[in-house]
Amino acid sequence: MKKWFSVMIIIAILAFGSVIAFNLFVEHKTAEAIANIPEAEFPVTAMTLQPQGWQPTINAIGFVEPNQGVELENEVAGIVTSINFDNGSQVAAGALLIGLDSQVQLANLKTSQVQLPALQADYERLNRLYKQNSVSRQDLDNAQSQYLSMQANIESLKATIAQRQIKAPFAGLVGIRSVNLGQYLQVGTDIVRLEDLSSMKIRFTIPQTQLSKIRVGQALQVFVDAYPDKAFSGTISAIEPAVFYQSGLIQVQASIPNEGAELRSGMFAQVSIILPELTDQLVLPQTAINFALYGNSVYVINRSDEQGKAVDRVEQVNVEVLERSGSQALVKGKLAAGQQIATSGLVRLSNQSKVKIVPDEITTPTTLPQL
Repeated sequence: MKKWFSVMIIIAILAFGSVIAFNLFVEHKTAEAIANIPEAEFPVTAMTLQPQGWQPTINAIGFVEPNQGVELENEVAGIVTSINFDNGSQVAAGALLIGLDSQVQLANLKTSQVQLPALQADYERLNRLYKQNSVSRQDLDNAQSQYLSMQANIESLKATIAQRQIKAPFAGLVGIRSVNLGQYLQVGTDIVRLEDLSSMKIRFTIPQTQLSKIRVGQALQVFVDAYPDKAFSGTISAIEPAVFYQSGLIQVQASIPNEGAELRSGMFAQVSIILPELTDQLVLPQTAINFALYGNSVYVINRSDEQGKAVDRVEQVNVEVLERSGSQALVKGKLAAGQQIATSGLVRLSNQSKVKIVPDEITTPTTLPQL
C-alpha cells in the first residue's frame, strides 16, 4: 500500500513538473519572439520649418444692413387708386409709388383756391381804404384774417393730398408689394420694402481687449455664404463710444461698396479686420498640431545614428496656437528654423516613436466613390 502511494506521488510530481516546465518554456519563447520583433516604424509626411510672414486679423460675425432701408407705410387711410412701380425694380428718389383716393381733398382744394383771389382783393381794397381812414382797423383785420386763413387752409389741403401719395424717400430697390389696386388701407399698412443697395453696412462686436487695435478707416474683409470664395473689401466707419458692460463687447460698424448688388440685407457675414503684417513667424499646417485638452503639441523629427543606421524619431514639443487662418496656424514654442515637423500620420505617434518620412500622397486617405 505504501509502495503504491509513493508511486502515485512520484507520478503527480512528474505531471505537475512537466506542466510547469512547459509553461516556462512557452514564456521564454514568447519573450524571445517579442524581443526579436522589429520596432514599429510609422509613415509620416514632413515639412521643414521656415520663418514666414503672417497676416493677423480680428475675426467677428455680424449681419449685413443696407445703406438705407425702410418698410413704406401709409400715414392716412384710403383706397389704392394707382400703383406706379414693378416688383423688384429700381426707383428714383421722390418717385410716386402708391396713390390713395384723394378726390374729396382735391375738390376742397379747388374750392379754396377759387375763393382765395376774392379774399385777397377784399383785403387789399380794405388796406387802401384804411390808409385813407375810410374803414376801421377791425374791418381790415377781419379781411386779413380771412385771407390768411384761406391760405393756410390751402396749404393744409395740399399736405393732406401729399400724405395720400406714397413716394420713395430715397433712390433704391423696391421689393414685392403687399397691396393691390382698389384695396382699402388702414393707417400703418406695410406696402413695400425699399432699400438703397449702393453700399452696405455691417454691424458686429469685438472684445474690448481688441479696441486698441482698430480705428475708423481701417480695412477689413467680409465673407458671406452666398459667395464663399469672394472677399468683399470695406472699411470701419464707426466705433460705438461705450462698451456693453454685461458682455464686455464693443459694437463696430463697417461700410462695404456694393456695386453689383451682390450683398443683401440680413445676410450672415464673417468679418476679418486686417492688422499690420508680422514677419519671421512660425506658421504650421493645422494638421501638424496635436490638439489636446492638456495642451497642444507638434512632433519634431530628429535623425540619429543607431547601430550604424540613420533612424528618424519624433520628439513631442508643446506649442501655443496664437491664431488660425484657413488651414494654417500661427504658433509659438521651442521650435527653430530648419527643423522637420511631422504634418500627417500623427494618430499613432508618441514621444520617441520611430518614423519614416514619405511623400504626401502615400498618407492621403483614399476617397470613397460617390454613390
